[in-house]
Amino acid sequence: MQKKSLFSEFTKGIIKENPVLCLVLGTCPTLAVTTSASNAIGMGIAATAVLVCSNAVISLLRKVIPDKVRIPAYITIIAGFVTIVQMVVKAFSPAINDALGIYLPLIVVNCIILGRAEMYASKNPVLPSILDGLGMGVGFTAALLCMGIIRELLGSGSVFGVQLLPVQILIFILPPGGFFVFGMLIMIANKLNGRKGKKAKASPCDGCPLSTNCNKREEGVLDAD
Repeated sequence: MQKKSLFSEFTKGIIKENPVLCLVLGTCPTLAVTTSASNAIGMGIAATAVLVCSNAVISLLRKVIPDKVRIPAYITIIAGFVTIVQMVVKAFSPAINDALGIYLPLIVVNCIILGRAEMYASKNPVLPSILDGLGMGVGFTAALLCMGIIRELLGSGSVFGVQLLPVQILIFILPPGGFFVFGMLIMIANKLNGRKGKKAKASPCDGCPLSTNCNKREEGVLDAD
């Protein structure tokens, strides 16, 4: 049972509670860096590393950090890991660092990371918090990668620098194309989650001219299944 629970903590962030496509968090970096697949995967990996590490530390310190200063404490912890990640990216992949630009240090204020710290890591043990951060990071990376591949393929005809299509639809690497792809992916995610509009059940009182003054309707007798 415990293994199943831990597995669900990891998988929930991939589709069911995908931070980008279902919770609609981190929209600014999502739209800004997904002009290419390589940028998308770079941002996703960086954010995942910060998510996992910050969740682990915040969970460890959840009983030590005073409630009144918890948000500044979380931001300080997250900022420390973002600085480490940025230094690693600069050292090993300067091209990705240049491509991501200001959005790499802005991971500090990413709603996904601060949200998981406040809503989950601060209330749960270390292992579930790590799996929660990893699952959310994988979901975030998957959403960015999908957007990056679609936008790069349609906008420049290539993926990861490999030319695949002779046609280039430049609007897909511009903001309007980003919003269009983003909307389409949100629709697909909602379909996968089975989020369909549910019609309200018809009541036996509907259409009755006396329904507004009917005691049985007020008592909920006729509305019961």
